[in-house]
Amino acid sequence: MKTLDTFLFGLYPYICLSVFLLGSLIRFDRDQYTWKSDSSQLLKAGQLRWGSNLFHVGVLFLFFGHFVGMLTPHFVYEPFITAGQKQVLAMTTGGIAGALAFVGVTILLHRRLSEPRIRATSKTSDIVLLVLLWLQLALGLASVPLSAQHLDGSVMMLLAEWAQRIVTFRPGAAELLAGVNWVFRAHIFLGMSIFLVFPFTRLAHVWSGFGTVGYLVRPYQVVRSRRLNVPAGHNQPRQPGASV
Repeated sequence: MKTLDTFLFGLYPYICLSVFLLGSLIRFDRDQYTWKSDSSQLLKAGQLRWGSNLFHVGVLFLFFGHFVGMLTPHFVYEPFITAGQKQVLAMTTGGIAGALAFVGVTILLHRRLSEPRIRATSKTSDIVLLVLLWLQLALGLASVPLSAQHLDGSVMMLLAEWAQRIVTFRPGAAELLAGVNWVFRAHIFLGMSIFLVFPFTRLAHVWSGFGTVGYLVRPYQVVRSRRLNVPAGHNQPRQPGASV
């Protein structure tokens, strides 16, 4: 088990993140026409609207919440909030956002599997991705009552320390998770696996969403009108004395 733990929580994250970054770059370079999320909005539009909005609102909050909460060192927020208070805050806000995202992805999965026309045009990766997201959100929600059993924030601190050691290439990350409940470990493993399949699924369009931030700082475009099919010199000013 120690060897397996070392692979799953010490080496596997680097494999997933490497494939995530390099795979996304290669897909953008070689398959730009697939850099999108295929649309099926004309079919069961009501379910799509509810499911997509609930999922995106919930999952975006969860992503940034995990990113900040897991990767921010304890000494940064310690003067303002204790580890226990941070855990209660994470359980409350994460539980609400997780429930929204879970309902949303359930609607999307049901829509894709129950409508024959959508099912016929769905790629295998579309269905596999929705199942992975459903399982990941279910595990995340299952971790909330487990977290309530230790409100001192001790397990949360271990999980955050694991993530910080991974991104800073410090040793001993896998050993931190040795005594953690299997739900947390499965949640981490599945989360890393989603990064692994990211470049090969419709999730790749997430990069385009982040790329739109560039529109806020890009220089203005200079647009000049051009009259078509007008002979050269037609718009030049007439010289004094020229005949009409």
